Amino acid sequence: MVVINPNQFGTDAFDLDDAFGGQMAHLCSADLREFIADNCLDMQQYGADDQAGICNPREIFGSHTDMDHIYNTPRAWFMGRYLTPFSHKWEGPDAEFTPESDSIPWSFVPDRKVSVEDVKYMLSGHYQGTPYDPYISRDTGVRGIYRPIGINRTGVTTVCQIRPGMPEAIRGIEWVCFGSTTFSAMVPVYTNVDDLPAYLSEVTLNTSTDNLYWASRLLGALADPYYGACIQNIERYHLATAVKGRQIVREYDRKMLETGDLSLSAEANDKLCAMMRDLTTDALNKILRTSSEKMKNGYDRADN
Repeated sequence: MVVINPNQFGTDAFDLDDAFGGQMAHLCSADLREFIADNCLDMQQYGADDQAGICNPREIFGSHTDMDHIYNTPRAWFMGRYLTPFSHKWEGPDAEFTPESDSIPWSFVPDRKVSVEDVKYMLSGHYQGTPYDPYISRDTGVRGIYRPIGINRTGVTTVCQIRPGMPEAIRGIEWVCFGSTTFSAMVPVYTNVDDLPAYLSEVTLNTSTDNLYWASRLLGALADPYYGACIQNIERYHLATAVKGRQIVREYDRKMLETGDLSLSAEANDKLCAMMRDLTTDALNKILRTSSEKMKNGYDRADN
């Protein structure tokens, strides 16, 4: 089960009987019923016979404004489209949901298992594969009209992964990404440590390629104006960091399980960040060259 909740109150079903009874799956404020009554939030119009049944809190407490239809619901649409491409219809004249639908489900059973890479893809979303993509080469008439998920002002994004079957101390892996997720890559780190390597933790106020934050910001700023020319190297960078990151995590999982020395996670983080630095520098070199070749003051002259 996955939940999609992009900066908008999204809970679309709530069992008041359970919340004021056994509380097996629902909790609420003790005065919720009184609050609803005092503020004339009659549930009958929202699909419940009375205040003791199932209600739709999104209809009662949520919003569906013009701004939501530009800023929030399109992001839910993009993620739902990615997670359930077969069990729901997201496009065409008979679509169940559009980017401006107010009824996009808050939670789904996805059509397949969801990986960290899937989460990263969605958090990098700019409506790729749709006419709303701001990077699409042709004018579709609706290009760029909706707020992307991966935007230029993103500072840091993390994915917290809890891995069943691992010792509690190393069960948690945090995948860290700086800057615009459309262009930046994620690096996994073990969380049972007192501090993190300097490449992640020592972010300076001034631009520097000595830390992942600024390197990622530079990568995005260089690649964005020349998306079509740069995206192949960006995708290769994302794939390489994900594969090598998983390889190092598996290597150290085995070492720690075999030796019982869970403090090796600090050594693993050093190796992960060294890998990330090498691959990020390589990506920067390639993107800088491509961007430089595409500068508007370029000029070719035959010397023959």
